[in-house]
Amino acid sequence: MSERPTFSPFWHRVRALKPRLRPHVQITRQHYRTRRWHVVHDPATNQFYRLNPIAHEFVGLLDGQRTVEEAWNLTLDRHADAAPTQQEALQLIGQLYSANLLAVDVTPEVEQLLRRGRERRKKKAIGQVVGIMYFKIRLFNPDAIVTALEPFFRPVLNRWGFLAWCAFLIFAISRLIPHSEELFSGASSAIAPANWGWLSVVFVVTKTIHELGHGVILKRFGRQVPECGLMLLVLFPAPYVDASGAWALTSKWQRIAVGAGGMLFELFVAAVAALVWVATLNTDGSLVHQLAYNAMFIASVSTVLFNANPLMRFDGYYMLSDLIEIPNLMQRAQTMLKHHFKVHAYGLKREIPPTNIPSERWILNVYGVASLAYRVFLFVTITLHVLGIAFAIGLLLAVWTASMWFILPIGKFLHWLAASPNLADKRVRAVAVSLLMAGMVVTALGVIRMPDHRRAMGVVEPLQISGIFAGADGFVVEAPARPGDRVKAGDVLLRMESRELVERIATTEAQAARFESLLRQATQREPTAADSVAAQLASIYDQIEYWKARHARLTVRAPHDGVVVGNDPALLVGGFLREGQAICEVVDDTQLRVVATLDQRENSWAVQAIRGELDVDAQVRFVSRAPRAVPASIDGFIEAGQTALPHSAFGYGGGGTIQTRSDDQDGRLATSKQFEMRLTPAAEGAWRGIPGERVRLRFTLPDKPLAVQWADRLHKLLQGRVTL
Repeated sequence: MSERPTFSPFWHRVRALKPRLRPHVQITRQHYRTRRWHVVHDPATNQFYRLNPIAHEFVGLLDGQRTVEEAWNLTLDRHADAAPTQQEALQLIGQLYSANLLAVDVTPEVEQLLRRGRERRKKKAIGQVVGIMYFKIRLFNPDAIVTALEPFFRPVLNRWGFLAWCAFLIFAISRLIPHSEELFSGASSAIAPANWGWLSVVFVVTKTIHELGHGVILKRFGRQVPECGLMLLVLFPAPYVDASGAWALTSKWQRIAVGAGGMLFELFVAAVAALVWVATLNTDGSLVHQLAYNAMFIASVSTVLFNANPLMRFDGYYMLSDLIEIPNLMQRAQTMLKHHFKVHAYGLKREIPPTNIPSERWILNVYGVASLAYRVFLFVTITLHVLGIAFAIGLLLAVWTASMWFILPIGKFLHWLAASPNLADKRVRAVAVSLLMAGMVVTALGVIRMPDHRRAMGVVEPLQISGIFAGADGFVVEAPARPGDRVKAGDVLLRMESRELVERIATTEAQAARFESLLRQATQREPTAADSVAAQLASIYDQIEYWKARHARLTVRAPHDGVVVGNDPALLVGGFLREGQAICEVVDDTQLRVVATLDQRENSWAVQAIRGELDVDAQVRFVSRAPRAVPASIDGFIEAGQTALPHSAFGYGGGGTIQTRSDDQDGRLATSKQFEMRLTPAAEGAWRGIPGERVRLRFTLPDKPLAVQWADRLHKLLQGRVTL
């Protein structure tokens, strides 16, 4: 445990003050991890502050009659080392004063209130500027509306209502399961640009219901809902309500219920929409059907991915904070990470950690690292998304957010490094360590060459594949071959019969016999007419050969050695086939290759590789046999982009990652141009792929520093997504 200095050099500035809690301040008891806390609440400004028992006792001694030093001495006599130090007492008084919870008689009351009001508005404005991705606009006080609605929901806002909610959700899911294929296939049409208008309307409506859930449950527990408005989530409007009144609730389960209230209401909407969607399946394409899918999509996917995400300061974060009983989780986690740097990197031994409880320290460390990584991820993904929609706005948003999230903290750090009194005897070490860490980062990212890996998806395909089709009209009588059977060239795959062909052959042969008799008679009696009869007989012979050839095509044979794949010919027995109708396919599985697709971002290095200008190592890893990687050589690359995919397995419908056109029934027309690459795995006899099997490819390019690789990837990501 770090040593806490008892005295502060600034104590003389506050020792004679006689502050007191403001008369209208409310105090509520809470318990966190078996420890008692006190929440101080100002109803006029909706400000909150949480005190531990000793700090609460110290603040309670500040009654406007005692001086700060008298109250501190009394606390020190009663609690010894557990009492707050002078610096901690000074910070506590300053924080309560800033939160408008503490009054000091030496200054006129109105002047203090106005000054603190201006400070609060200034801090709020700075917070809005820093958090431009989550900009809030206050509209009105909804407490009267929520008060009027709460009695209608009160009968179900209990444990029995929660059980009924769970049962209803399970029932809706059970109704969706038989239609899972239609459910997942509808996602592409839901996010299509043509549906963005209705999707936006449904989003605002469902999020309004979501916020109503917070307000109604908060009102159910006797608290006020003082504010509602619009929050611009990445420049898109979404409603919000101020549910901070839950912080003063005594029970953590009540606070969790308020946090979960929005998701409870929204998931109920999703369940209702699911039942409507199932009921209107036969009217596919109708507006009601599409709106039901939109509501189900937004009220379930967005709620789970965003509102329930504890790494964002939405519902999931506050629920997690109450569940594990660690208030101000994100702020304390960041403070914990700063504490580690100050103590271990800069050698500041008197720094006080946000907690000394081992379990809390572990949670704060893990959450701090996870939230920091997620913050960087969120910044990159949101910026790229907005850049793809509107480049100018996205660029401005990226510069502004990077300045507020990264450059401004770096500036504060440099100011702390140069002027902090805590570094008085450690400043040289702190500067040296900071320069060393910065140098290590620059060296690691910009100097050291690291492997450059690029990835793609591929499909195993044979070099020779033949479609089998009916050679003539007929009824199927026998199908000796089944899918998976290995056949040789000339083996019978299907036998058909045609009485029409048999009769035509018999009729034509009878005509031939007649003309043969006429030819003999003409040769003996009228030699001049023999040539005409002979010509007619030759024509009849040609017809016989033609009909016999068509009859022979009733027996469908394998064109080469291979394996029968595709449709089962046995299912055609007894049916009638038209000439040219598809039957199955024969695949030569002894000569296979891998075909892969690359998008525009990966086109340049692939062109250099096929031209011999770049040394690239390729590896094939089968999805069904992931642990084993097989080297491969690049045999060809089509430099012209095309929307037709070489296999349906590349598209969304086939389980791939390429978006396909909604009007393409085969799932082989991509919405963006793709570049086709062909590879041959080494040691062919050892890998024995199966035609149609999906593989993953890894290409290793020459080593480059990470900064160069990231810059190249960023440049390629922006290609094709930037619209001015």
